[in-house]
Amino acid sequence: MAKWGEGDPRWIVEERADATNVNNWHWTERDATNWSSDKLKSLLLGLSVENEEGSCEVMEVSKVEGEASINNRKGKLIFFYEWNLKATWTGNTKAGITCKGSVDVPNLSDENDMDDLDITVTLNKDEPDTPLTDLMKTKGAERVREALGSYVGFLKTEFTQGMILPTANGVFKPESSQSRTTVDKTQISSGSTAAPSTTGVKIPTCKFRIKDTFLTSPAELYRVFLNQEMVQAFTQASATVDAEKGGRFRLLDGNVLGEFMDLVPDQKIAMKWRYNTWPCEHYATITLTFSDRGSETELAAECRGVPDSEEERTRHGWQRYYFQAIKQTFGFGARLY
Repeated sequence: MAKWGEGDPRWIVEERADATNVNNWHWTERDATNWSSDKLKSLLLGLSVENEEGSCEVMEVSKVEGEASINNRKGKLIFFYEWNLKATWTGNTKAGITCKGSVDVPNLSDENDMDDLDITVTLNKDEPDTPLTDLMKTKGAERVREALGSYVGFLKTEFTQGMILPTANGVFKPESSQSRTTVDKTQISSGSTAAPSTTGVKIPTCKFRIKDTFLTSPAELYRVFLNQEMVQAFTQASATVDAEKGGRFRLLDGNVLGEFMDLVPDQKIAMKWRYNTWPCEHYATITLTFSDRGSETELAAECRGVPDSEEERTRHGWQRYYFQAIKQTFGFGARLY
């Protein structure tokens, strides 16, 4: 046999160090069932919606039945997945009334488009009628649909890495010959800090800004975000914080990851920040600005590069698990007379 670029092109053999699966010709298969089960649970658990009537949150993913696999043949990826899902949700009205119900998705499959998913929202028996049921049937069902679309995107990006091997002419781009699902909101960002994945494309992102006042000094509030013990206190979970420029942090038992980009004592914290369920290596940029307002400190959080489908979850997360949690933990929200 001739080496690559020499001799009869019908007998070209690419020279590879590992000498395996030359030009991605051989059929390979990867079981994605266990990975998919964990990913689906992480995407659905904690999903929340709210309106003027109250709020609802998915508290448990009680059933994840099915399977998933990916096949590679001649540089083409073929996706197979079929899932039957059930989750439970809890709603709380502004009047303080709690209700519970369930969400069923019996047909998450590579044969169905996301718009064709059957998402059934019900209220548990013996629960009083509540407008929160309509909230879950509309906004809640749409958030579930977006989360499941994210799963398909992750399956085609995160899990497929390494299945397409390089060739002399470059890299084959993975494509599905079966799945017709649109996942334009869940691809890897080309602006990530790591080297771009061969499957990466830009994803739609958004920016938003939230702010609040805290009854403490800028110096003390600034310290809350950098002191590991204080971070663990307001998140009520394990955390690691390397409080220096370029230092990394890991919060909420690994559900939030990031790196400090710039630290200006008592004035500003800029960081790369992500949920661990976002497309691989995609980070938002969060800039915290601390402004002295006499007896109070105004904290503004500017969030850029947040995936469109994650805007509501990210905004809600920062308001609830950062701003509100800090006030409740350290008493920065109550005036003492």
